[in-house]
Amino acid sequence: MDDRAERSELEALRGRVAALEGERARRPRHHTRSLVAAVLIVIGCVLAPLSAVAAWAADEVGDTDRYVDTVAPLASDPAVQNAVADRVTDALMSHIDLPALLADAAPGDRPLLEKALGGRLGDSLEGAVRSLVHDKAREIAASDAFRTVWTDANRRIHGSLDKALTGSGGGAVQLTDDTVTLDLGPLVDRVKQRLVDAGLSVAGHIPAVHTDFTLVRSPQIGEAKTYVRLLQIAGNWLPVLAVLLLAAGVLLSARRRRALVAAGLGVVVATGVLGIGLRVFRVIYLDRLPADVSPDAAGAVYDALTHFLRTTVRMVIALGVVVALAAWLTGPGRYAGLVRRLWTSGIGAVRATADRAGLRTGPVGPFAHRHRAWITWLLVAGSLLVYLVWPYPTGWVVADIALCLLFLLAVVEFLAAAPPPGQRPPARVAV
Repeated sequence: MDDRAERSELEALRGRVAALEGERARRPRHHTRSLVAAVLIVIGCVLAPLSAVAAWAADEVGDTDRYVDTVAPLASDPAVQNAVADRVTDALMSHIDLPALLADAAPGDRPLLEKALGGRLGDSLEGAVRSLVHDKAREIAASDAFRTVWTDANRRIHGSLDKALTGSGGGAVQLTDDTVTLDLGPLVDRVKQRLVDAGLSVAGHIPAVHTDFTLVRSPQIGEAKTYVRLLQIAGNWLPVLAVLLLAAGVLLSARRRRALVAAGLGVVVATGVLGIGLRVFRVIYLDRLPADVSPDAAGAVYDALTHFLRTTVRMVIALGVVVALAAWLTGPGRYAGLVRRLWTSGIGAVRATADRAGLRTGPVGPFAHRHRAWITWLLVAGSLLVYLVWPYPTGWVVADIALCLLFLLAVVEFLAAAPPPGQRPPARVAV
């Protein structure tokens, strides 16, 4: 018996040694697999903010309606209107011959001209004329006609945005050196007609004036246009590549749930850096503007052009937080388990109260209890489908979808009442 016991113990020890050696032999493969998974996740997180920029570049250039919706509010922005009026005033004043103004004025136009200039036909003539020109330019810039012209012109010249980004071609929007400009010639013509109607007949002899309104000016435009063009070409493929890399990294990881949490938080951090960079660059950009460019108007243009990009940044951050939170809550962690117990106990208490009040789920309860897993996955798939088909999801859209999914899961948990012990479902009667 002793020999048999010794042999059994020896066999057990040999089995343990073999198991340890096998585990040790498999360990390098786990390390390599984890390393590859980590690299894929890191690359996917780095591509996340670039994907947001690529989507912005593709939509702003490729979608005319999106571009028009972006720039249309600028026509109603007071800072832009004042900057446009100032630019038009400077352009017209450089072509008005003040000494010949009174000499060229017809006798019948002198009372109207004197009224328009506030009675100042002697001293301060230049200030009076400038004030008149600026008032008429401001009226045009604040009118509904200007907003219509602005919107229609931007719709027609939408193709010029691509030329501006690539630095080639012409059009109303052009890129010269480090400046993106918009020709205000049509607006100058309207102001000239207003001045003639006000009695300043000399404005009718001013030749065609083409003056530029600066949309964007930065020394980095010449360098950035190449990268923006590459991101525009990448378009919607770069976000798909980032998602595939993140998914591959999570699937290769030995601890997939933890890897999913890390991927979600990594995307949040990387995209958050882009959002902070947009704010920092705005301050630097406005601080380095030339003296002849209105900071308020430049800030309004910058905010309008980057609105979709900032919206995408917030959306990606919200999506990363939702994914990481969902992965953590469904994990085996102690605090995650506590949250789930609080969830189920709270809904159970509500169901018990409803039962005491005479409210029963009937046959729906056992059905939901049996198929709860399938129902849960169908709700998750439906939420994902809603997100994918949403035209331009925002951070609030992601939050609303997550809250709706949470509410539906609570309804399923409420309905999924287990049948009482010993109770069998009713037998079907054959007809």
